[in-house]
Amino acid sequence: MSNKVTNLLATAFRLEHPPTHHNPNAAQTTEQTPLLAASSENPLTQADSETLDINKIGSTAATEEEQQADVEDEDEDKPLPIGQIILLCYARLVEPIAFFSIFPFINQMILEVGGVKEEDVGFYSGLIESLFSLTQMIFMISWGRASDRYGRKPVLVYSVIGVSIMTCLFGFSKSVWQMILFRCMAGVFSGTIVTVRTMLSENSTLKTQARAFSLFAFAGNVGIFLGPVIGGALSTPARQYPRVFGGIWFFEKYPYALPNIVASLFGFSAAVISSIYLKETLASQKDNGNKPTEPPMSTWKLLHQPGVAFTLFLWCFVSLQGLANTAVVPVFWFTSIPLGGYGFSPIQISLFLGLGGISQALWLLFVFPPSQRRWGTGGVLRYCSYIFPVGCIANPILQYLVRKHIITHSWILGVLPCVMVLGSSGSMAFTCIQLAINNISPSPAVLGTMNALALAMVAGIRAVAPGLFASLFATGVKGQILGGYLVWVVMVGMTGILFVAVRFLPEKAEGRIKRVDGEGEA
Repeated sequence: MSNKVTNLLATAFRLEHPPTHHNPNAAQTTEQTPLLAASSENPLTQADSETLDINKIGSTAATEEEQQADVEDEDEDKPLPIGQIILLCYARLVEPIAFFSIFPFINQMILEVGGVKEEDVGFYSGLIESLFSLTQMIFMISWGRASDRYGRKPVLVYSVIGVSIMTCLFGFSKSVWQMILFRCMAGVFSGTIVTVRTMLSENSTLKTQARAFSLFAFAGNVGIFLGPVIGGALSTPARQYPRVFGGIWFFEKYPYALPNIVASLFGFSAAVISSIYLKETLASQKDNGNKPTEPPMSTWKLLHQPGVAFTLFLWCFVSLQGLANTAVVPVFWFTSIPLGGYGFSPIQISLFLGLGGISQALWLLFVFPPSQRRWGTGGVLRYCSYIFPVGCIANPILQYLVRKHIITHSWILGVLPCVMVLGSSGSMAFTCIQLAINNISPSPAVLGTMNALALAMVAGIRAVAPGLFASLFATGVKGQILGGYLVWVVMVGMTGILFVAVRFLPEKAEGRIKRVDGEGEA
């Protein structure tokens, strides 16, 4: 082995440093030196051959790298399969419709069907709403790991069917404990949202994922809108529409069955459509004929992969910020001006909530995709960290001005829409952090587990955060702590933490897109 290395070095030295002076003995030396001898039949020496072999190996490796780069470029240039995305967005409607459809009638249902005292209604309604999220948190990771092992499509179909059945049965409940049971069981079948997010990621590329998840977020907003509409319009139909449903035994005995039946129909239709038209996206299942494969790493090991834990922390913190705002803003608008609110009427609150929803949808559909393409996921997320404090600072300042009679109440009605439209751009952070979760995943084989882990954390936060921040607002108002602005001070502090934290987003999660034609990198 040492002789071969010496021969190679000698050959390389002679090729790079040929003799500059004529040596009469050179021919003799060449003929008598086996290393430098060359015959007419084999003009290459052993050293030359080995040298060429090494060059060939390096050339082959370079070629393989170039071929791999070409494959990756081709993957990045794949167009978004819009048909599959629409199917997934339709399946996305199931969870928010099931979750929000009971909100308009849950209190009345507990009072009439549950047979509890009026003063206990609030406790049970909060319990029923929270248990859905708590059971989601418990079973989310199991669904994610199942999708990594058995495939995305079967998990999606089975979980949608499960949610639909339990949603339907909830409307037939005749006691509080039946309501709690069916609500918990609906939360158990939480694989829908996990699998939809994962399949969206696998149907898109780095260049198209922003468009895919903007449609996903829009579908979620549609579900949040349709759920309460279904629940409010179809509950107690015999009383609301006596000419149509009055005197019908079924609707009089089960006054809250109809909205739950309609909500479940969305799920059943999504299950049928998905089972027929949706394509499997898990690579191992497409290649191996749906044979079970073990996930490549445990959840604990996944958490210890570079950047994963910190990105999950950002995911939770962004979600906490959004849930805090969702819990505080409506009650702040409702609270009277002397106590520290705006004193809006129910119709004004509805109009401003609608404005916020429309504004968020427009930002996500039309502004987020080109912005993410230009500045990357991290760039848009950092922009949102500038925007989050706007509402947290503007709301108490405007309230203070009207409270001290520096401005009129009507002035707030004129300024607040502008603040809301600008502040709604911060909603892009929720889609940004989802893309960051996808990008930081160490392997496509654990993408389902990764999404399940993230969603389980958010489900736990969603179970406690609204009540926590609503109580914090009530405490500040009741005791006039910091002039009634205690909750806003806390939320401004949270935005400060987020402002610093997003600066440390892992490079892999930045989501920068390579640009061509002399544009460089975004």
